[in-house]
Amino acid sequence: MEFFEYRNKIDLQKGRILLSEPYLADPNFERTVILLTEHNEDGSVGFILNKPSESHVSEVMEDLKGLDAPIFIGGPVQQDTMHFIHCYPDLEDAIELEQGIYWGGNFDQLLTKVETGEFLVSEIKFFLGYSGWSPDQLQEELKLNSWIVSDRISQELIFETLPDQMWKRAMQELGGRFSVYSNYPADPRMN
Repeated sequence: MEFFEYRNKIDLQKGRILLSEPYLADPNFERTVILLTEHNEDGSVGFILNKPSESHVSEVMEDLKGLDAPIFIGGPVQQDTMHFIHCYPDLEDAIELEQGIYWGGNFDQLLTKVETGEFLVSEIKFFLGYSGWSPDQLQEELKLNSWIVSDRISQELIFETLPDQMWKRAMQELGGRFSVYSNYPADPRMN
């Protein structure tokens, strides 16, 4: 019960991180770090930050042949759509999620800024699909101990941490028992 009480101390809202429980059984979300981009009465939307695909943007969209950036699996919903987060406050129509971290914006302007070298591909993360929850669904999953909510978001975690290290690092940053959880084996039979 103490574990659940900790989670409720941090409000669900855009710009928060969801960390899957160490043994979450859903293969779509095993050891995932999700950045919430929306949370309101209509539901929640976020992107899995640490699930790279085997493709690059240039392979997914023919008209973007020059954009050699990795693309991540944002979640199981509408995997035929592309989304992005970035560090650029001056991108038109971008939505600020947290200090220095933005979602979306004018895609044509983004491409132009990348082509001219004004924006670095390393400060942009592209996603196929997204993770979505209907109204109250995410709160119910919290009650079932599926997620840990964190407000420890940073550009370093999102853009510089290797995907296979991100979940562990985010857990360690929470400290206490979460540092212990970060060392749990992925398969409990290996303990």
